[in-house]
Amino acid sequence: MSSRAIVDSPNSTTTRHELLFLNYFRLAQALVYVGLAFTPSGMGWPHLDNSELARLVAAGYLLFALAVISITHLTKSLGWLGILGTLLLDIVAAVLAIAAMNEARIGIAMMLAVNLAAGALLLPLRLALFLAALATLGVLGRTLFALPHTPSVDDRDFLESGLFGMAYFAIVVLCNVLGRQLRASEALAEQRSIDLVNLAQVNELIIRRMKTGVMLVDDANRIHQINEAAWMLLGNPSSDQRDLGRVAPELSRRLYHWITSGKLDETATQLADGMPEVVPRFSRLAPNDDSLVLIFLDDTSLVSRRAEELTLGSLGRLSASIAHEIRNPLAAIRYSAQLLAESHEMSATDLRMVEIINNHCSRLNDIIENILQLSRRERSRPETLNLGEWAHDFVDEYKLGNDLGNDSLRVIDNSAQPVIAVADSQQLHQVVWNLVQNALRYGRMPGEPARVLVVVRHGEHGVPILEVIDRGPGIAPKVAAQIFEPFYTTHEYGTGLGLYLARQMAEANQAALEYVRVAGGGSCFRLVLTPPVRIEPTA
Repeated sequence: MSSRAIVDSPNSTTTRHELLFLNYFRLAQALVYVGLAFTPSGMGWPHLDNSELARLVAAGYLLFALAVISITHLTKSLGWLGILGTLLLDIVAAVLAIAAMNEARIGIAMMLAVNLAAGALLLPLRLALFLAALATLGVLGRTLFALPHTPSVDDRDFLESGLFGMAYFAIVVLCNVLGRQLRASEALAEQRSIDLVNLAQVNELIIRRMKTGVMLVDDANRIHQINEAAWMLLGNPSSDQRDLGRVAPELSRRLYHWITSGKLDETATQLADGMPEVVPRFSRLAPNDDSLVLIFLDDTSLVSRRAEELTLGSLGRLSASIAHEIRNPLAAIRYSAQLLAESHEMSATDLRMVEIINNHCSRLNDIIENILQLSRRERSRPETLNLGEWAHDFVDEYKLGNDLGNDSLRVIDNSAQPVIAVADSQQLHQVVWNLVQNALRYGRMPGEPARVLVVVRHGEHGVPILEVIDRGPGIAPKVAAQIFEPFYTTHEYGTGLGLYLARQMAEANQAALEYVRVAGGGSCFRLVLTPPVRIEPTA
């Protein structure tokens, strides 16, 4: 970051301090000029070579210093041009003061070095060197101008002026380097403080959203911090309830037992009515210090759910392996049954038995196909689809491949704008095919043909929705709560995997499949899909 950029920023604390120091030093410098210029003649020092010029410079410089302080307080910042202008006037005032008060030239030249040093902190190096060059030329020029007119000026004054010039350049370079390092350190410290604040916020957010309950308890058994999971596991106590003994007596008892004996009771316990059981764990913030203790509440239901997911995954792989091994014997049994059915010597009873074998072979084959489909399901390849056009193509294709008879299957798309969704076309085809198949099979009143609708519409906030609706008897609430579970079926020859597989594929496409009961009878399976991302045009 350059000095110019820093000076232009009134919010830099370091810059404000440096500018205030320069302004108040200038005021002190002006007061010194006034004291030297208005010294009573009886004191004898310093001798004023030009008393009128000395007093004019001192008074004018004092007014200038007061004006700069007032302007700085009003505008909060002078800007680098303003600072450059004030330093130029500092150099002019110092050279005139040396010309009017030659005996005080060393002190005045030394005070000017402080002005140049402050300028080197506030301005870029080129401008600071420019000011040092002007100050050097001013001091040398005054000596050169006074040489033929003032007897007291000799070669030593040239040497003094040259040494002051070298000191000015050295001070400017040194202070500019120190200033840059100071600003770099300040920027780094500010960035580190911002990073620490952000890190603290992230840590707080992580702890607050953790599934594991976390509490901080002091030695007085008071709760200092608690995250959302712990608050829920404790039964949602009010914010003013901070005594652990009252909020969770069993947890307080276990904490006391752990502190006194060092033994942890790992049995699950319920801290509030209606809440899942938890296993508490304790940890000190500092070794051998019980003033602050962290309490972790592990929800046993989450652990059980993870174990169940692992078990289901293992069972799924095992089922797929078994299903694959069953396919060949099953195909042999079905082929043998078909050969037996072609025999002309079989009785009606035997033919009925062969039909039963074929029916159950078909059912087993459906189960095997569904299990294998679950095990080898590929990752979805989403694409942008016009649901209205897609639904019409699906219904036409379904009618070509299946004889509906008296049943009806049609599409309803009354949206003013095209319904656009993002999904894998092939997997969406499998989901809707399964829903339509179930609707045609089960969604009919006794003795009546099935009437199935595929409805395409916009939902709330323009979300694309596809619904499969039938006019059958509907699904009982107790059954509806379990229809998406694997292997759950109410039909004699059902596999119980169709709806489960449909929901899995829907979730793989970032969609939601739910059952909605239709008023007046019937069922509705609603598929809420993902809309395409809209890119707002930039101005």
